[in-house]
Amino acid sequence: MPEAAIDHIYDYDPKFLDDILKSVKSIAMVGASPDKTKFSYGVLRVLHETGYDMIPVNPNPKVAEIRGIKVYHSLAEIDRPVDMVEVFRPKEEVYGLAEQAIAIGAKVFWCQIGVYDDEAAKLAEDAGLKVVMNRCPKIELFRPFWKPRLDLKI
Repeated sequence: MPEAAIDHIYDYDPKFLDDILKSVKSIAMVGASPDKTKFSYGVLRVLHETGYDMIPVNPNPKVAEIRGIKVYHSLAEIDRPVDMVEVFRPKEEVYGLAEQAIAIGAKVFWCQIGVYDDEAAKLAEDAGLKVVMNRCPKIELFRPFWKPRLDLKI
């Protein structure tokens, strides 16, 4: 079993996240959903409207497009360069997806809030990818302007 990598559950340097979001152009979203009530749909929508080249990945053969964007059924099927692989899948799938992200030459491996795997992080980092886990790029894009008030009572 490989030695655990950096603990990706906690804080990242805001500049590290900002540099990633400023440098990537194409984002393959594994777990993209055509269901407008799903969080992945909203994140895809915002990132697409912000100007990223979104590449939805959904294994369901009945899903051909999301928001008018062609859907790929696996990372290996993508026919163009991918800067970042964003994961909306359970932890059990993360290590295999890290292997696939490396295989397609992605530069960044990013897992959504609640999704992290230290072994997958170490694998991707050892292969030269920047890794972010347990974060949402949509939230990070707006973080400089949006400061949650966690001290307020509900």
